[in-house]
Amino acid sequence: MINATGNRMTREIARQSLLTQNIAQTQIQVSTGKRIQRSSDDPVAAIRITTLRTAQANDVAWKANVDLGVTLTAQADSVLKSAADLLVRARELTVAGASQTLAPPDRNAIATELSALADELDNLAATRSTLGAPLFAAGAPSVMRFDGDTLFAPVPSRTALFESGGQSAAQHVRNAATTVSSGNSVTIGSSLTALDGAIDQFATAQAQIGINASRLDRLTELQSERGIANKAERSALEDTDLTSAIAKLNAQTITLEAAQAAFARINRRTLFDILG
Repeated sequence: MINATGNRMTREIARQSLLTQNIAQTQIQVSTGKRIQRSSDDPVAAIRITTLRTAQANDVAWKANVDLGVTLTAQADSVLKSAADLLVRARELTVAGASQTLAPPDRNAIATELSALADELDNLAATRSTLGAPLFAAGAPSVMRFDGDTLFAPVPSRTALFESGGQSAAQHVRNAATTVSSGNSVTIGSSLTALDGAIDQFATAQAQIGINASRLDRLTELQSERGIANKAERSALEDTDLTSAIAKLNAQTITLEAAQAAFARINRRTLFDILG
């Protein structure tokens, strides 16, 4: 009889100890707002949360790259528009210089302005990005990775943008200045053809940069959607349902208090009560 009673007491103490531990665990979940404190709380969910955490960290890095790509394409587009305007102006001046009625001083004035436009084009070609590096790479264009599967150069190389027919746009303008000064209609015609080619080159380049910018906009939208989905899934797995947890905590507390009260009443009995 005494052994049986002792065993029952031991089991009851163990049960109350487990209830106390469960209450402490629930209190931690409520106070921290996190349902999973250790991987053992829910191994499957813990593995998925780790995967989502890694994906979210990667998305932060990818977003930084996309944001930089957007900045670079916007800057490049602005520079190319300015360069295209300069070329159009250079062509207008060259056409004006083709007139055989111009006096030498007028030709020299046009040539001087063309030379100034060429210098501006050189300056635009050497534009630096917000990072301090050349916006238009002298060699191969700078390729960037924007997510696990997507990488491309947001801005084409300087050669692809500012060179046509084996010469830079600025050199085409300087050649035009020389031909206007000479008054040679044949060479002026050749300069106009070269300027037209440079203008077409810029138009093609602007279209490519526009395509890149649109691609980056789509990547921004996809990353945003993916980020929202990952955050929602992680929250569902990891965060505490406060309403449910508080109700559970109240139930656990009531159960423990009832068990403790019953245990106290039972243990008021004396040894003689048990023996009797």
